[in-house]
Amino acid sequence: MIRTVLGDVDPAELGPTNYHEHLFQVSPLLPGDELDDEERSGAEAALLRDSGFAAMVDATPFGLGRDPEALARISASTGLRIVATTGRHREAHYVADHPTRAMDAETLAARFAREIDEGMPRADADPDGDRASGPDGSRVRAGLLKGGIDYWRISAFERTTLRALAAAQRATDAAIMVHLEFCTAAHEVLDLLAGEGVSAHRVVLAHADRDPDPGLHASLAERGAYLGYDGFARPRTRSDAELLALTEAVIAAGAVDRVVLGGDVARSTRYVSYGGMPGLAYLGERYVPRLRAAVGADAVDRMLRANPARLLTLSSPAGR
Repeated sequence: MIRTVLGDVDPAELGPTNYHEHLFQVSPLLPGDELDDEERSGAEAALLRDSGFAAMVDATPFGLGRDPEALARISASTGLRIVATTGRHREAHYVADHPTRAMDAETLAARFAREIDEGMPRADADPDGDRASGPDGSRVRAGLLKGGIDYWRISAFERTTLRALAAAQRATDAAIMVHLEFCTAAHEVLDLLAGEGVSAHRVVLAHADRDPDPGLHASLAERGAYLGYDGFARPRTRSDAELLALTEAVIAAGAVDRVVLGGDVARSTRYVSYGGMPGLAYLGERYVPRLRAAVGADAVDRMLRANPARLLTLSSPAGR
């Protein structure tokens, strides 16, 4: 099953999935770009749905403005299936006196696993407090783990997070998303997690496409890792044309079953419903048609349906 904010669903029912977005996020790294308005975030989720998606991952982990009850309300009102995230982002997102900095790996792992098994806290400021509830009164549970590292660096803070994520993964079978800076240290992350007992098959490397090196990507896919392609509509970094060419090359290398697609727009100034652009509909309306023309409908269907469903599936029984 796949654990969404409104309950567990059969993987066959998930539908086209955007593996990486944010409906709520507040970070000191993004001042003035807060996603913190339920009505506007709900309207943006509806735009994503109308662009051809049936499901999405909200990839905001602990301490960065999550609102699990609002996610559940948005999912119920839009019909968009939403998988929530637990975990801890890369160190730069947390101010020097943030409470999470004092937590050891064992404490973090227990909290991450609890969010998947029992439910997310109503407020991150009270992580051991009341659990969040959905519109029908059921608990809102996370379905994915997340961590992150810096550019060619895994700090002590981030190593603790990865060890905690590994322990939580072993306990829950939830997959782990790892934020990479320009796809650096990707093999090192997989090595660290493997040493903690986590198979690369349960890991998705976010922002892999920031380094459009098909040889690197093929080597990561050979280990079993999923490649998170989410850099579309960022021509200052990589043009969509470069990413199309990358995807063609990676598919030619035999890795089509390891690619998942998202937008990671993550800023209010880039959400239509907050007054910005291009918005969450960009991926479905403008990029996916070009990708389908380049690599074929079957390959795109696998990247949007089969691959994210496989990644997000938990083998453990519901309600464990």
